[in-house]
Amino acid sequence: MTVLMGIVVGFAGVLGLLIGSFLNVVAYRVPEGRSVVSPASACPSCGSAIRPWDNIPVFSWLILRGRCRDCSTPISVRYPLVEAATGLAFAAVCWWAITVAGGIAEAPPLPTVFGAFAFLLFAGVSIVLALIDADTHRLPDVIVLPTLGVGAVLLLAAAVTGGGWGDALRAVVGSGVLFTCYLLLALAYRGGMGFGDVKLAAVIGMYLGWSGWSELIVGSFAAFVLGGLYAVVLLGLRRTSRGKGIPFGPWMLAGCWVGVFWGEPLARFYLSIVGLN
Repeated sequence: MTVLMGIVVGFAGVLGLLIGSFLNVVAYRVPEGRSVVSPASACPSCGSAIRPWDNIPVFSWLILRGRCRDCSTPISVRYPLVEAATGLAFAAVCWWAITVAGGIAEAPPLPTVFGAFAFLLFAGVSIVLALIDADTHRLPDVIVLPTLGVGAVLLLAAAVTGGGWGDALRAVVGSGVLFTCYLLLALAYRGGMGFGDVKLAAVIGMYLGWSGWSELIVGSFAAFVLGGLYAVVLLGLRRTSRGKGIPFGPWMLAGCWVGVFWGEPLARFYLSIVGLN
């Protein structure tokens, strides 16, 4: 890793920490229909406003030993974990975007910048949607639909500046195919697949399609594999029962990132096993 690349990746990680703090607010307030910008963050127990120096991602929680400064009420460890996960995710996505583009010399080429922003957006959205779906079994349109629109604009900008029209075409095909497949599943198995999942499938298909055909196939199937394994574990631990639904959005998103990062090598590995490669 070059010095410049290290600086860019490190900056992305710090940005992710800050955005992770905001994602905690979004995951808490959006399902309740509340504004994510006002009022300012406060302790849910005593109502005291969070001081700026107590709002430093991860570090403030550690310094305060996981408790409110004013009333000593425990603060969930979920908050620093989300912040740390977002920081790591942003650093990983930035490194991946630069590496896939072939590295940088003096500055990232324009297509890499647009592509990186598109996937950084999706990384943040993936985390907040996974949290909300796990908490409420909902995937709010107010997050999913803008992600589809903004992501499409950023990926189109990457195609225009870099001549990646094949990538753009795959993104359109992937979005349409995955949306159609999930729509058919939702219509055939009412109650088992929500229409929030259908809309999210359009977003996931767009990102997987942009990444490649292997990524699209692997990422699409990985969601069902991961979700199925999770359901089996829950059944084994008697934490759920047959016929009881589980939030599928987190596994759709996890499967997508498996496809984005490891879709091609996993596809080659599978083909080698069955003797087709």
